[in-house]
Amino acid sequence: MTEIAILAILVIALDMVAGFGGMVSLCHGALMGAGAYAYAMLTVKAGLAPPMAFAGAVAVTGAASWLIGAVCGRSHGIYFIMATLAFGQMAYSLVFEQPIFGGDDGISGVPRIDLTIIGLDLNDGRTFAFVSLAVLGAVYWFATHVLQAGLGRSLTGIMHNEQRMRALGVNVWRIKADMFGLSGMIAAAAGALAAQHVMFVSPGLLNWTVSGEALVVVILGGLGTIIGPVIGAIVFVLLKHEVSAHTDYWHLVVGLILIAVVMSRANGIFGWLEQRLSRLARPVPARDVIANQVRKDLAAKGSLEDA
Repeated sequence: MTEIAILAILVIALDMVAGFGGMVSLCHGALMGAGAYAYAMLTVKAGLAPPMAFAGAVAVTGAASWLIGAVCGRSHGIYFIMATLAFGQMAYSLVFEQPIFGGDDGISGVPRIDLTIIGLDLNDGRTFAFVSLAVLGAVYWFATHVLQAGLGRSLTGIMHNEQRMRALGVNVWRIKADMFGLSGMIAAAAGALAAQHVMFVSPGLLNWTVSGEALVVVILGGLGTIIGPVIGAIVFVLLKHEVSAHTDYWHLVVGLILIAVVMSRANGIFGWLEQRLSRLARPVPARDVIANQVRKDLAAKGSLEDA
């Protein structure tokens, strides 16, 4: 359950920029890793209290994300993807090669936030899982409100017609940078939770494959829906654990499901469910009701005549 919550927080962050701004990022795994390392460094190395370290990790990663968004926001399409990938790989190389970050060995002994003052022991796995779900709920609320506000609406307008938004006087690169910064803060929160979950961080958290996996989850759940990526995270983690118990090729199963979802022309699992529910809930036109009743009457009349 904790793994689902952490992944769901990460993919919500990615969906905010990819689904509502058209900014497909391959550095969100690195942003999550940066949040994890910032939390670990502030607690283990600097001796800062975990709550302050959590806030510091989110703030520092958010500032770095804003800078990345400001630089990459001037590019589009494949160039934007490659630029974010480059930033992610630079972060990975920095963490991997610098001894202060522990190199390939990472940093162990990462503490969890102490919430015993309100009666919560986060050293208990179940309690930590419920707290992670509460953080997911707060992140979902925050993301939906940001996207419904002026910033989110402006970003959506930029995605659909950037030239028109420029003509209206919108500062396009600033909108993109601000949203990327907020998205990075959410990814950092996921990283800080991940560091506390396993009480250990390693350079693998910043690998580009983490970003690729998050992008797969977003597409699987439903791009540009917020709730879709959460559904995708649930399905992805359940498949990972259930299928991997029987075979090492669980990625193949996920790939086949992803291909099926894409070929169905629905917007992910959420889009497919939405289509099916809308068809069930769609009222039957009166003309069709009358036609069906006439057919039944004619069939009944024919059976009586045969008798």
